[in-house]
Amino acid sequence: MAAPNMADREGLIWLDGKFVDWKDAKVHVLTHTLHYGMGVFEGVRAYETADGPAIFRLQDHTDRLFRSAHILQMDMPYTKEEVNQAHIDAIKSNNLNHAYIRPMAFYGSEGMGLRADSLNVHLMVAAWEWPAYMGEEAREIGIKVRTSSYTRHHVNISMTKAKANGNYMNSMLALREALASGCEEALLLDPEGFVAEGSGENIFIVRNGVIYTPELTSCLDGITRNTIMQFAEELGYKMVEKRITRDEIYVCDEAFFTGTAAEVLPICELDGRKLGEGRRGPVTTIMQEKYFKTVLGQDPAKSDWLTLCK
Repeated sequence: MAAPNMADREGLIWLDGKFVDWKDAKVHVLTHTLHYGMGVFEGVRAYETADGPAIFRLQDHTDRLFRSAHILQMDMPYTKEEVNQAHIDAIKSNNLNHAYIRPMAFYGSEGMGLRADSLNVHLMVAAWEWPAYMGEEAREIGIKVRTSSYTRHHVNISMTKAKANGNYMNSMLALREALASGCEEALLLDPEGFVAEGSGENIFIVRNGVIYTPELTSCLDGITRNTIMQFAEELGYKMVEKRITRDEIYVCDEAFFTGTAAEVLPICELDGRKLGEGRRGPVTTIMQEKYFKTVLGQDPAKSDWLTLCK
């Protein structure tokens, strides 16, 4: 089945401070970000709870969006409060019970060339129903991963703490390579050969009851990553951030990816080597269950992480 055309949908998109019809949310072909990749974005999810649709860790996503813009010296034309409200209104205006939300700040068509100094920062927020990144079977069995021949960006090349549009060309190349080899995801190494992250996910491994994740050098400071680290602390696990080599993953007891799209996704195989029992492990299962309990509004202790769209 062909993927739906994202431009041919019904609904409303928040663009530069007002809602416009989905099909009319357009920019010029000479939009600067389209040519040079200088823009920042977020991936945010809203889940259906007993109290209605709720956005998971909205303020944290908006804070990171603004940090990314600051790193790239993009002056945001709206306040964080206005951006948060645009997320809520995008859910309400489109009558969504659950959704993926995409805010993006980008340069317009006010100028062309690397030296363009007349550019304006534009902002959009779109929300739509988007199924889980992987199916239910992948959540239980896990996915096959390949170490990519493409290297994750050096920290002083493209500013790896910014969730920047242009950075994801690297991710697309890595993912396409992995898919072509029969795997479902890619694992990227940093310029020194240590494990960085997936094409769009952070990675965790478990060995002898200890949970490890790469240091925040060339990998993104993921919000789901932070969520899992807080869970680990609350549940009494020893949580270690350190440099990880790919062969450490080969001999781990279990491994999993995390991300807004991936949620908590087990890894059953890396580079043709079975990891642990070759399926979702007990720690991954606990983290998965706690994650979904939280995002579905079933953990009162984490209610402050949910923004109800009323």
